[in-house]
Amino acid sequence: MLNWFRRQSKPEPEEQVQPTVEETSKSQDYLEWAKTAFQNIQQRKTEEQTSEVQENPEATQALETEEIKETVTVIEETPIQPAWLEKSDRLEQLQEIAPDDTPKLDEEFVWSAKILAQSGRKAEDVSAEEIKWLKRLRQGLNKTRINLVNQLKSIVGAGPLNKEAVLEIESLLLQADVGIEATDEIIRSLEKRLKEEALPPDQAIEYLKEILREILDRPLANSNNQEFFPQKNHLNIWLMTGVNGAGKTTTVGKLAHMAHESGYSCMIAAADTFRAAAVEQVKVWGERSKTQVISNNTKNADPAAVVFDAIVAAQSRSIELLIVDTAGRLQNKKNLMDELSKIRRILDKKAPEALLESLLVLDATLGQNGLSQAKIFSQAAQLSGVVLTKLDGTAKGGIAIAIAQQLNLPIRFIGVGEGIEDLRPFSSYEFIEALLNG
Repeated sequence: MLNWFRRQSKPEPEEQVQPTVEETSKSQDYLEWAKTAFQNIQQRKTEEQTSEVQENPEATQALETEEIKETVTVIEETPIQPAWLEKSDRLEQLQEIAPDDTPKLDEEFVWSAKILAQSGRKAEDVSAEEIKWLKRLRQGLNKTRINLVNQLKSIVGAGPLNKEAVLEIESLLLQADVGIEATDEIIRSLEKRLKEEALPPDQAIEYLKEILREILDRPLANSNNQEFFPQKNHLNIWLMTGVNGAGKTTTVGKLAHMAHESGYSCMIAAADTFRAAAVEQVKVWGERSKTQVISNNTKNADPAAVVFDAIVAAQSRSIELLIVDTAGRLQNKKNLMDELSKIRRILDKKAPEALLESLLVLDATLGQNGLSQAKIFSQAAQLSGVVLTKLDGTAKGGIAIAIAQQLNLPIRFIGVGEGIEDLRPFSSYEFIEALLNG
């Protein structure tokens, strides 16, 4: 079982400039590594299918027949649903009827394999899920890459990096919503390096990667939980905050799914009692992620009371991860702070031994406007980090760098799609490689 929270996703410090599989970085080495990984994935898939058929072939055939009948019934009797639910259902239905989601040995597989090899992974340990995630990450950053990287490469490809090229790079970074402060820092670093030597195109790109990774990883130096994973056999509580529309409730469901797939016992507290249909939405995600949901269906129920009940339930059932969905928008900043403070007091009083983290869900399509939201919530919720969603829907993925540089908040998870597996732990190495070397 792959524990996504603890997956190795970055190379050792000495390997970050020019990581290698062994002692060379020839394309042939990565291709051979990719072939080995692909063969291992295919072999595991075949073994799993053979094992399932051998264990109970008659039950497997009966189940397939039953699923066909159920599908016909659902199509005939589908009730009217909210738009947000219909959109997710269509996506999952397409995924269910797909003949085979096993990765294919194509250019994207080789690229993903190269990233994993550079991270120090062994070909025999790589899973199909990791390959598929890196493919989705690369595709999700496509809009930003087209607007930023293609122009960037044309600038550095014109010859050694000079002052004129640096000014063009500054303009590109601002367009990608990297932000003025972060852009200034990047440009100062480039200009300092230029005083030492003229950089050839390949070295210029590598040096820019180093600068961006350093900015993204800097907030981790002040964090008590750098790798950010729930501790096994202990109650962990994650308080989710963010405005309506950022994808907060959806993120709660995806995190619960990730926890379940990673071997953690998980529970969700539906404490967003102000937004219409919020509790129902959480329950749907609870079913999809196979996660228990604690809720109060009373209109405008007290969120703190829901959290109290969830803590009691989590403690009695030895739950390892309790994810708390909170209200997204109250009347003003003071009400927001008061409500979050009340919930935190309940958590501190009722579960003093729990490991408490607070995450802010931000919509990447908002760009710099999302920073003002982060500032307000950081004062009220004592944030541990940020979940950046909808990166696939924007050409301004540079907002990730602005968040780390201006707010000193680590990015913990990123979302690049609507699927239940389109949210994963953030890796600055994978992110920058997908952005600048995709």
